[in-house]
Amino acid sequence: MDTILEMYYKFREDFPELTEKTDREHTRLWGEVDPEFCYSWFGSLANTLNHEMSKEVEAIKYKNVFEFIRHEFHSGSDEIKNCIDVSFTENLFWQIKPEHALSYWQIFPEVLKELYVNFHGHSPV
Repeated sequence: MDTILEMYYKFREDFPELTEKTDREHTRLWGEVDPEFCYSWFGSLANTLNHEMSKEVEAIKYKNVFEFIRHEFHSGSDEIKNCIDVSFTENLFWQIKPEHALSYWQIFPEVLKELYVNFHGHSPV
């Protein structure tokens, strides 16, 4: 089973453009990007996607990102599942207008929707 660190490196390799944006966001929020704090980095990833939503970037651009996260959740360790649940999913859609979140929510994998609704008690739209 993969570790969070392995998932982090795999993500960085598969999504270099989004990784660059997330690194900037992470640096703004937390300071230096350090693999030791990759758990927090996935929260920064959610914030980066929130910025994209608020700028009305087309959701389809990030469909592969959501599929990556879904796959890692299904195949990952409890540590990975917890990171995806707490650091990524709980922070996604934060303070996003429903009309900006709608297209992202529509392509968001069902298992991640369940995590979101279980935490927040409702969908973001």
